[in-house]
Amino acid sequence: MESEQLATALQRLQTVLERRPAYGRVHDEPAMARWQGAGRVSTRHANGTELHTDLPAELGGSGTQVSPGWLLRAALAGCVTTRIAMLAASAGIELDRLEVEAHSQSDLNGLLGLAGDSGQPPSAGPLAARLQVRIAAPGVSSERLRQLVEQGQALSPVSGALAHHVPLSLDIQVADS
Repeated sequence: MESEQLATALQRLQTVLERRPAYGRVHDEPAMARWQGAGRVSTRHANGTELHTDLPAELGGSGTQVSPGWLLRAALAGCVTTRIAMLAASAGIELDRLEVEAHSQSDLNGLLGLAGDSGQPPSAGPLAARLQVRIAAPGVSSERLRQLVEQGQALSPVSGALAHHVPLSLDIQVADS
């Protein structure tokens, strides 16, 4: 039942976008982050949802909350999971299991602007990311499920942003103290 509602909503959106592709371009809700001190940041959505992050203890935080880097991995895993589920619903496939785990490797030299092994500072962001997906659906071939996963990863907005390096502009407003 749940996947039928999802499939219906997706079909309705597809019908609109096929007629008017320009309607697909939207402004995403902004995320507003505010420094709380001692390695902690509070980030708020326009609907009031609030997330708290903290630096790991080795970087001066308390380590009691997740880090912003972990939220990036969570966004990747959550977005790919959602996109796979959307594709499955559109194809009439009822999933018994869908779990996506996001891993990454980073170099703290990049975070601190220090030279790495190459003599140059590495990226401050993840050097590499890997997804581990567990999926099952009764009566659906493993080949079809693999296709769903590959397509879901390819069509995930977060995965796309990481893979295609979204242009980032910076607007700085210095306030009087």
